[in-house]
Amino acid sequence: MDYKKSKAATNTKTRNIMDFAAPTGNIYESVAIMSKRANQISSQMKEDLNRKLKEFATSSDNLEETFENREQIEISRYYERLPKPTLMAQDEFLNDRIYFRNPSKERDI
Repeated sequence: MDYKKSKAATNTKTRNIMDFAAPTGNIYESVAIMSKRANQISSQMKEDLNRKLKEFATSSDNLEETFENREQIEISRYYERLPKPTLMAQDEFLNDRIYFRNPSKERDI
């Protein structure tokens, strides 16, 4: 899923813990799945942001030549307004948009 199209809330809200435990039967397994997905989203966002900001990098490092670049500021603001990766992962997990499997459970079958 593309994080830019995420409809996750931008602020936190209280959730029923049993909603998280329902898909896996184990709250700890659910938290591990959401944390791995949040790390994936976070690294993808960081790569995209660094790639966009690299266009604005200057080769000279002079402190006196600090200037304001509107495009760079708008890109930074856009990424600041996006929901946090943990909220995106939580939304994906609760809406069954994350594929997950447990290899140890598959071996037991």
